Amino acid sequence: MSVLLSVIYLIATVTFVIGLNKLGHPETAKKGNLIAAFGMGLAIVGTIFIHDIEVPVIIYVLIGSAIAVGSIIGWLIAIKVEMTKMPELVSLFNGFGGASATLIGLVEFSKNVDSSVQATTIVSGIIIGAVTFSGSIVAWGKLNGSLRSVVKIPQYNLVNNAFFIAVIALAIYMIAIGTSSPLLLYGLLVGGLVYGILFVLPIGGADMPVVISLLNSLTGIAAAITGVLYNNMVMLVGGILVGSAGIILTVAMCKAMNRTLGSVIFGSFTATGTVESGNKTLGTIKSTTASDAAIMMNYASNVIIVPGYGLAVAQAQHVIHELEEILAGKGVSVKYAIHPVAGRMPGHMNVLLAESNVDYSVLVEMDDINPQFNNADVVLVVGANDVVNPAAHNDPASPIYGMPILDVENAKHIVVNKRSMNAGYAGIENELFYNSKTSMLFGDAKAALTDLVSELKNM
Repeated sequence: MSVLLSVIYLIATVTFVIGLNKLGHPETAKKGNLIAAFGMGLAIVGTIFIHDIEVPVIIYVLIGSAIAVGSIIGWLIAIKVEMTKMPELVSLFNGFGGASATLIGLVEFSKNVDSSVQATTIVSGIIIGAVTFSGSIVAWGKLNGSLRSVVKIPQYNLVNNAFFIAVIALAIYMIAIGTSSPLLLYGLLVGGLVYGILFVLPIGGADMPVVISLLNSLTGIAAAITGVLYNNMVMLVGGILVGSAGIILTVAMCKAMNRTLGSVIFGSFTATGTVESGNKTLGTIKSTTASDAAIMMNYASNVIIVPGYGLAVAQAQHVIHELEEILAGKGVSVKYAIHPVAGRMPGHMNVLLAESNVDYSVLVEMDDINPQFNNADVVLVVGANDVVNPAAHNDPASPIYGMPILDVENAKHIVVNKRSMNAGYAGIENELFYNSKTSMLFGDAKAALTDLVSELKNM
């Protein structure tokens, strides 16, 4: 490797670190993304044009064509994707990263079968890449509604673990005998793909943020393995950064849900069906109108808004920002309470609200906002369910018991906007809806918020 290419890789590595650091805050995330993208572009150009071997012109044409096609497709997808579809896009990107690692492994295996170290690296890349690809596709299907949220598999743990052991055993056998048999190689590929499906299929929708961050970590690990294979430092460091960041985020998501990673992988929330109004155990439902809710907020001093996935589905982020501005113009203090797993991926609500130009200073994380609910005159919950369910505190029998939630129940008045009384992704009843301080504002989030804005403007 030339000195110039080493310098380019060093610069690219530094941009990855800087970019990752800036991704930690919404205000600097865009700049961080651009910095890291620049570094990756620099590394790609350096890899293509700085080398010690003679390369036919046709190779440059093929590489250039692939980059052009991929760039155009990626650009079109990125500018057209709606914020509600962002988790699905992230899942697809994870899958494509895994597929790339798998394809590289398939191409390189027969060339390195005599080296046990290289063969181990390649086989690991094939397995992890295949699991990531098929698992990400299943996650994508769950997120866009093509697949059921939870698919029960009889004796799941036994089947899943047995299959995993079989895949690992096959990999060890192939490395031990040094075979380049296409039959065994593609058998390993199929095994990895099937395990990826078995791995994600039974996991419930409430655990999707954890699954997405875990798959993202696996994509990074697959990239790092490819970096080891080619002795490419920029791929190795980039993969390590993505893999380690994904693991840290996965642990943080599990902590936010009071779940262990094992319970996410080997179990799921148990659905209990939909909730009926007037439940005899929990009490009765009290509904309200946009007019009454607007009056309540108009005379409040302190309003906290809790955004959830329903806000994203209705694409109501711009309307809720308008509502916030109207209230602020009336002298009302307005803040947004952000739960770590609100939405369908980590940081989903932060990105959604940033898109509508909500000031970052009014986005308050769970640990900081929870003590403030006691002083809130009105809390407006829009499309959130499980992250505000008091059962996490009150019901030891609940599957979400112990999960850190937003302490909405402590506010003086609570307005909850939902389409219906259907249960959330965890599939359990929400005690908050039956609270004597809670009023339900039924309807599509965008329509309900638009009515609220209209009522407030007339006051």
